[in-house]
Amino acid sequence: MKKSFFIFLFGMFSLLTAFAQNTIVKGSVFDGTTGEPIPDVTITIEETGQSLTTDGSGEFQFPGIIPLGEQVLKVEKVGYVTKRYPIVVNEGQTVDISGMTLDYDSSDKKDLFIISISDDNLNSEDDGLTDNVSGLLQASRDVFLNAAAFDFSATFFRPRGLDNANGKVLINGIEMNKQFNGRPQWANWGGVNDVQRNQEFTMGMSANDYTFGDLAGTNNIIMRASRYREGGRISYASANRSYQGRVMGSYSSGLLEGGWSYSILASRRYGDEGFVEGTLYDSNSFFAAVEKKINDQHSINFTAIYAQNRRGRSTAITQEVFDLKGNDYNPLWGLQEGRTRNSRIREIDEPIFMLNHYWDINTKIKLNTNVAYQFGEIANTRIDNGGTRLYDDGNGNISFFGGARNPDPTYYQNLPSYQLRFENLTPYNFQQAYEAQEDFVNDGQWDWNSLYESNINLRNDGFNSLYAVQADVNKDKQLTINSILDADLADNIRLNASISYRALRSENFARVEDLLGGTGYLDVDFFADEDVNAGGDEVAANLAQSDLQNPNRIVQEGDRYKYNYEMDADVISGFAQAQFKYNKIDFYAGANISQTSYQRTGIYENGFFSGGGNTGSLGESEKLNFSNYGVKGGLTYKITGRHLVDFNTSYFTKAPTMRNSFSNARQTNATVTGLESEKIHSVDASYIFRSPIVKARLTGFYSGFQDGSDIGFYFTEDLAGLGVDTGDAFVQEIVTNIERRHVGLEFGIEAQVTPTIKLKAAASIGQFTFQNSPDLYLTSVDFREKAPGDLDPGPTPNRQLRFGDGTTDLKDVHVAGGPERAAQIGFEYRDPDFWNIGVTSNFFSNAYIDVSNLARSANFSSDFDGQVFNDYDENVAKDLLKQEQFDSYMLVNIIGGKSWRVKDYYVGFFATINNVFNQDYKTGGFEQSRLSNFRRLQEDQSRENGPLFGPRYFFGNGTTYYLNVYVRF
Repeated sequence: MKKSFFIFLFGMFSLLTAFAQNTIVKGSVFDGTTGEPIPDVTITIEETGQSLTTDGSGEFQFPGIIPLGEQVLKVEKVGYVTKRYPIVVNEGQTVDISGMTLDYDSSDKKDLFIISISDDNLNSEDDGLTDNVSGLLQASRDVFLNAAAFDFSATFFRPRGLDNANGKVLINGIEMNKQFNGRPQWANWGGVNDVQRNQEFTMGMSANDYTFGDLAGTNNIIMRASRYREGGRISYASANRSYQGRVMGSYSSGLLEGGWSYSILASRRYGDEGFVEGTLYDSNSFFAAVEKKINDQHSINFTAIYAQNRRGRSTAITQEVFDLKGNDYNPLWGLQEGRTRNSRIREIDEPIFMLNHYWDINTKIKLNTNVAYQFGEIANTRIDNGGTRLYDDGNGNISFFGGARNPDPTYYQNLPSYQLRFENLTPYNFQQAYEAQEDFVNDGQWDWNSLYESNINLRNDGFNSLYAVQADVNKDKQLTINSILDADLADNIRLNASISYRALRSENFARVEDLLGGTGYLDVDFFADEDVNAGGDEVAANLAQSDLQNPNRIVQEGDRYKYNYEMDADVISGFAQAQFKYNKIDFYAGANISQTSYQRTGIYENGFFSGGGNTGSLGESEKLNFSNYGVKGGLTYKITGRHLVDFNTSYFTKAPTMRNSFSNARQTNATVTGLESEKIHSVDASYIFRSPIVKARLTGFYSGFQDGSDIGFYFTEDLAGLGVDTGDAFVQEIVTNIERRHVGLEFGIEAQVTPTIKLKAAASIGQFTFQNSPDLYLTSVDFREKAPGDLDPGPTPNRQLRFGDGTTDLKDVHVAGGPERAAQIGFEYRDPDFWNIGVTSNFFSNAYIDVSNLARSANFSSDFDGQVFNDYDENVAKDLLKQEQFDSYMLVNIIGGKSWRVKDYYVGFFATINNVFNQDYKTGGFEQSRLSNFRRLQEDQSRENGPLFGPRYFFGNGTTYYLNVYVRF
């Protein structure tokens, strides 16, 4: 198939290179304020949709077949006000429209995007909320995608049901998606807003100049020094959403004598908390780019980004907690010596350096070669309450004493519902519930003092710490090398190709951040002492070890402990694409191939997984290899200059992420059973209408996914088939062979009804569902397997626990992740006196909870012995497992701004108010899998005063604001 595809491309090149035209349309674009040329401006002939971008000198020239007669050139770039210029084209003549100008857009919403997406994605404790795709869409001028990026994003709406692992983010042509989970880490370039305004967005799988792409689109952020206009900008922002304040300054030189140019930026974002309590913000960002134009053919650019970010996190809460504390409540913080301290801090410190060589081989062929290196770490803290002390009776019998109750203030035993869990309630129960409610409502925060007091008391008695602050650390070093070819084979035929290599070495370990007043922490698993009785104390002592090579060691602050391993990933890929442009039709075809490999290397020898190999934990694991490929194609048929039909289709495979390739990477080399590359196919078709007054698009889309995989970690009770009182375990849930279908419609329209008033509307109706019953199995160090005659079985950590036919019944269950339906109506008013205001009303519905996979397996209907419950009722079970649909809601947003010219300076502000009417709403949530069988779930859900283990929800922010004041020169 691949061979035939490239033969087809070669044939098309041979057939079509004979076309040429002498009619030329060329020109140049300059900044209306500074007079400097503007690169990367999109110039479009509206009649045919032909478009190109200006070069570094702000110049452009349309090649190929040019429509004759009266035409309109649309001139646009993000950050500037779009303009239209009428021209007349005569056959065989040159139209030179040099000196066009664009004015800076003081209402540009890019700044709003970066606070609303990049920062919010760092805020949640649950990584499932970091997959918002809206960040990819900020550079798009499409009406619907603008609504999705700037107004729908607060609800975690996903266009076409896709998360940002389904899109690509590039900087200077270099892919920035993480190999661990496939998602871009927005914080790596957060706080450098002023230098992110040069962007190229490609919608969906349509033709892209740099890479094969992905379903959610591709966004390339251009950070070349020569691409920034000369001048500077100083700004201050105040907000109550993520940070409370931000100061930023930037300056770009433009092209200097000798061919040099540079751009620098520094910013600081800070705040004790955002809308959600206790979510501190402490971030410093720096950017520098230097470029040397060696001659007309060669230019070298160096870019450095350092965006340190330290954030306090929040977490999902139950309905009971929300009813008592509200949507700004966060249980993860408490007061320590009068100051707010969050127990879960996320700190990102990963600088990026890149060197880019741009070679214009001739007027038709360009070659861009890039090298990037990124290093540093991401650390996420939490409280470790498993501190222990070792006891040796002198006869070789070793035991561990310690461990503490969960100190989380929302721990289920701290809530009123726990006191009212009984069937026949007494006045005493109600009194206990009232006292629990009063304590929680009046406080309900982390008690740092009690943690310190416990550790200090133990220290005084000569014992180790009971509590410590643990950081889970990913320390990466990644090298990326790629080369990108852009060649005009004829006036209307263009070839894009690239080859890329990425090498990652990732160290993963736990680190002691704070001993909380204690003297040291014993590096063993306290719960291992519960796992073996028949094996004896010696066996239990070995199982408890995090590292058998260094048993019973006492760790101090800054030491690694618990787990320590490395992951290596290597990816090499190639891409080729041909684009053909004609009067009535444009079309393209592309293909890619890639090879991906992963390998784990254990530094610690875990007591449960002694030894090496695939069943152990020490040394190298099996090397996983995945070969992948993809093909895509599409066309645009121009019925007239105003009416177009666009069609795209693709089929490609993707290697599973590192995260989903090893069943329990922190403790073992074991890989996921049944792991396959994911197969993805898609098609979309659009009708597009555009005129000087109205722009509209209607799109139908379909995407199918096969052989997906996912891994979850949680504590559960009463697993089937493990015997009486032995079904409780902390498990790894591995789901493979996942099939999904995403289908729906998108619509966007805007009308410039007067020179100052624009009306707009957007809508999306989708259905995103699972299409099969995927395979499910559990692993855990707590599982035991009884041998013949064994009265007290020991743990068998490599055992895979399956239920029934080994599947989970997810067919027709909705994929969680924001509302499936969204709609917007709004207007914008732009006054000639340089002030503007806009209002949008946004409606959302059909959002669903993330269901428990385990509860939809045969475990749900099975007793401790693996047999079906004798009182199992399918009708009752259906009600218990019905997927929750969240209530619909409407959000109103307002944006406005004003600018003034004071001599050579521009002074202005813009502001936004989101959720004007303070609407309560849920952005997501998940069913807890702690109770996952019929009897336990029925008992919990039927409690008159609420369940103990009800679903946990993420709630949207109430009314928030953002105000930015700036000076531009």
